[in-house]
Amino acid sequence: MFKKKLYGSKIAPACSYCKYGAQAADRKMIYCRSRGVVSPYYSCRRFQYDPLMRVPRRRELPQLDPKDFVLD
Repeated sequence: MFKKKLYGSKIAPACSYCKYGAQAADRKMIYCRSRGVVSPYYSCRRFQYDPLMRVPRRRELPQLDPKDFVLD
């Protein structure tokens, strides 16, 4: 019935994953349709979360041993 949110229920607003934000030519800044070029951590009243803009954190895989793949 209730779906678990993709990144949790408490998402801090930021222009880097806003519906109205896009990557600027600088690659360190975000182009906002309403505010112009802003910081990626900036947010305005028009913020709308877009999960497809979010870049997930990279997780490190555990070190595996060849013994882990042997069937005895």
